[in-house]
Amino acid sequence: MNVTHLECANCDVRYEAGKLHNLCTACGKPLLVQYDLEAASRTMTKESLRLREPSLWRYREVLPVVDDENIVSLGEGMTPLLKVDRLASTLSVKIDLYIKDESTNPTQSFKARGMTAAVSMANELGVTKTAAPSAGNAAGALAAYAARAGMEAHLFMPVDTPRANVVECEQNGAFVTLVDGLITDCGRIVADLKDAEGWFDVSTLKEPYRVEGKKTMGYELAEQFDWTLPDVILYPTGGGTGLIGMWKAFDEMEQMGLIGPERPRMVTVQAAGCAPIVKAFESGERFAEEFPNAHTSASGLRVPKAIGDFLILDAIRESGGTAVAVPDMQLIAAVREIGSAEGMFCAPEGAACLPALKKLIADGVVNEGEKVVIFNTGAGVKYLECFES
Repeated sequence: MNVTHLECANCDVRYEAGKLHNLCTACGKPLLVQYDLEAASRTMTKESLRLREPSLWRYREVLPVVDDENIVSLGEGMTPLLKVDRLASTLSVKIDLYIKDESTNPTQSFKARGMTAAVSMANELGVTKTAAPSAGNAAGALAAYAARAGMEAHLFMPVDTPRANVVECEQNGAFVTLVDGLITDCGRIVADLKDAEGWFDVSTLKEPYRVEGKKTMGYELAEQFDWTLPDVILYPTGGGTGLIGMWKAFDEMEQMGLIGPERPRMVTVQAAGCAPIVKAFESGERFAEEFPNAHTSASGLRVPKAIGDFLILDAIRESGGTAVAVPDMQLIAAVREIGSAEGMFCAPEGAACLPALKKLIADGVVNEGEKVVIFNTGAGVKYLECFES
């Protein structure tokens, strides 16, 4: 609605809005959407938001679709922010602990946020065939939103993707190919075939709009906390679009006068078997090398190389945050710990934030009295194979 242009996040080359784009043609890095935030602030005010629909499209002025008729929605966004005092009471220091529960989105994960924006823009720009690699939940979301829009969805997933994700895609009419490899191998297949097949590639950060849907988690968090932000955000990170999006949202909100300059400390949580961001953070690197022999039962964290790695690392460092790796045994055990305390059946990715938080408390990084938010990015029911042994 108020889009001015697109801009490379790495080399600042500008691109025209209203056209299909993937990566920057100059350096191969992600493009980010830029807005006339002064114009947006005239109508998107704290007062006006109180009267709007309870979906992420309430933030219409800072989302990219021009014509409302092109929006493809299943009612995503405005997920619960739950204070979890019983869980907090088990920790060694007294903090205000919250879980932002993204499992209540359509398709039961935060991926719905990115796909409503990406598919809506694809719809507006005349796309009829989409394709993406996925570790599971992104594929389920693309299948659903593509079906809603009347588009084809061609999905490539590792052969060990949770069965629930595969069935979900098939039942929503997608073309599913299982690949003997990792999500990076799936991505290479999409890249090799997309031109010949006429697919538009909606891979994580390889098109500019999924991050725009994900950034609404930051807007919601501010609104749910009455326009303040927590001290610490723990975010399970595979491709990292959600963390990148929230960091972008905080900057946009400050420019619109909705919040001040204070920022949460952003904490990336990864699995010990696939922790490229943790390794790069600890080594002082801005770009992460591909993680060798990546493995974890938390399939959404099994991303050995994220194209937005430098954006994740920039946000962590600028916020004074950190990055933590969690062994699989701990993240699976944390699902039961959260569930038995609070009645929430979290995805293993989201549950990984609990042992990460315990480590931060033990290391004196999180202190008494702080307000901490854990993001549960999906529903545990999609990962039943993880709990069979």
